[in-house]
Amino acid sequence: MKLIINKTPTDAGVIEVSGVDFSHTDTTVFRALTLSIAPGAVTAVTGPNGCGKSTLLELLAGVHPVAAGTIARGTRNVALAVQRSAVTDSFPVTVTEAVMMGRWRHLGLLRRPGTKDRATVEYWLTELGLTDLRHRTMGELSGGQRQRVLLAQAFAQDAPLLLLDEPTTGLDADSARLVLAHLRRFADAGTTVVAATHDCALIAAAEHRVELG
Repeated sequence: MKLIINKTPTDAGVIEVSGVDFSHTDTTVFRALTLSIAPGAVTAVTGPNGCGKSTLLELLAGVHPVAAGTIARGTRNVALAVQRSAVTDSFPVTVTEAVMMGRWRHLGLLRRPGTKDRATVEYWLTELGLTDLRHRTMGELSGGQRQRVLLAQAFAQDAPLLLLDEPTTGLDADSARLVLAHLRRFADAGTTVVAATHDCALIAAAEHRVELG
């Protein structure tokens, strides 16, 4: 099965962060943070645990309001893949249903998947080795399996801005290489990819790097 990744206009993935302040539970995470994310490229966000890598992704996705400053995005269509630990074992959906959730933005008012939606989900189930797990619930999966489901869900969104939190954590070597290859394909098609990571291979594959202290 072949999936065509649509070309994304370069300006859709533009991100400009200017003078951003953000605190979480009275702890300052960022003060006057200013940075630019290159569109149509892979950017690795690195730094020690607790430095705010996951928080930065959430801010870029618009999950949290900033206390000061601005975050300008060229699109509202953003795919965010959280860490697998953020999904509870009791999440009551099957693997197929979880990946189909990535197509919700594309569905009509009745939320009925069309031919393209089903084909997209099937493609990512196959690509990430999830076809035999399609009827299992998230709580029945191992950490690596759950990680692949969350990535498939994000990839299925076909968004011009793809934000990934430790995308290769828990994956075996072959799966990690496959994910990196897909990130390269997305970027080559114009998608802006931002990944918080400790993975040396992903960092080496990225065109740009944001180091948080």
